[in-house]
Amino acid sequence: MFVKSNIVAVHLFNDFSGSPKVLSTVIKNLVKRGYEVDLITSGGSEGALSLLPVNYKWITYRFFQSGGVRLMAYFWSQLIIFMKIWAYPPSSVTVYVNTLLPFGAAIAARLRKQHLVYHLHETSLKPLLLKRFLKWVVSCCADHVIYVSHFLAKEERIEGVPGHVAYNALSAEFINKAKPGAKKKGVFNVLMLCSLKAYKGVEEFISLCNKLPHLRFELVLNADREIIDSYFKERNLPKNLFIYSSQKDVTPFYRRANLVLNLSKPDQWKETFGLTLLEGMQYGLPVIAPPAGGPCEIVVSSLNGYLIHPSNQPKLIEAIHRLSVDRELYQSMSHQALRTASSFTEKAMMRPILKCLKESENKLDMERYFDEIKTGAC
Repeated sequence: MFVKSNIVAVHLFNDFSGSPKVLSTVIKNLVKRGYEVDLITSGGSEGALSLLPVNYKWITYRFFQSGGVRLMAYFWSQLIIFMKIWAYPPSSVTVYVNTLLPFGAAIAARLRKQHLVYHLHETSLKPLLLKRFLKWVVSCCADHVIYVSHFLAKEERIEGVPGHVAYNALSAEFINKAKPGAKKKGVFNVLMLCSLKAYKGVEEFISLCNKLPHLRFELVLNADREIIDSYFKERNLPKNLFIYSSQKDVTPFYRRANLVLNLSKPDQWKETFGLTLLEGMQYGLPVIAPPAGGPCEIVVSSLNGYLIHPSNQPKLIEAIHRLSVDRELYQSMSHQALRTASSFTEKAMMRPILKCLKESENKLDMERYFDEIKTGAC
């Protein structure tokens, strides 16, 4: 008899970045479809994976500034994750690993003959030796790999493992909050949400603030206020720049924004999807993104935004200025942005994921059947 397998989802660090947001949406959809989900992730702080209808298996993990301490904490967390997966009986669950990082779950799943699905989000992972090791673990252990874009599927293809593309989708809660409409008259507001990393284009964003002093710029960083203050200590920041720490709810920022930027540097960090671009489009906001990686599968230049290299400041300034003064162009791009967002649905995202889980369940049923034959239960 066909029985839905229990899912053990694994994600290393619970924060408000893109990959835990996507996993949160996946989990909610699985629970709606009758799956029982256990979740292994970091405790002690609030993030996108908090307060879900799951059985939590907490681990202790946090980000350290010191590279050596960070590496030790990482490998210790993998040992703990390994032990938690090992506690599940053989062939009793499907292990769903989010991002490359939780390799401890993959090794335990393979040794315990659990079915293993990887959901990959990243390509620019350093150091390179660690990335190669993590990809090798995937190639040895995974039954299926989910990629968030065709770019990622091509760039980081795991040879020998069936691969599927599942574009990210926004949660129903996010969509229900998003109410695009005509912006109030006033200062044109440019928004960027990202990690506090140089390769995310933070300095380029500040440079734009200096060159467009008549516009308002808001920067939402996935970092604590203490870390942000330390990073910008003794810096003379432009008066039209407003910097915010990690936010549980980004709704107010999108509601008052007119434009969303992603300034990741393609030579250092290629975006595999660009979730903040899709979030902005759901609010009817045009976007500007680098002409490389996953954003090229979301943004059609001069239709719903622009694809401009972050180092090309003159072209960025021209595009931002034009959108701030050309009302007709802005409305056209806003309309197209909404149309684009409407095509990235939860149903479309879940289709390949459910296909992978269905195959795992079929194998699990066969294994249970043969186990019953061996024990004389049939």
